[in-house]
Amino acid sequence: MDVRARKAIGCAGLLAYIALYAIAAATLGAYLLPILPFWAELIFYAVAGIIWIFPLKPLFAWINRGA
Repeated sequence: MDVRARKAIGCAGLLAYIALYAIAAATLGAYLLPILPFWAELIFYAVAGIIWIFPLKPLFAWINRGA
């Protein structure tokens, strides 16, 4: 597979993953909103805003492989 095709597929996968992750995090956050105190919500959204990048390491490695 050539580099351009790999980057196009990788970008489409990245956009799909971010959209699904944002929907899941927001849904979970809205569900927990009445249950958690304010400080716990801040921690939840801070952690959710950081950890989304870690599962993407293999995708980035695949995109850049053989480039």
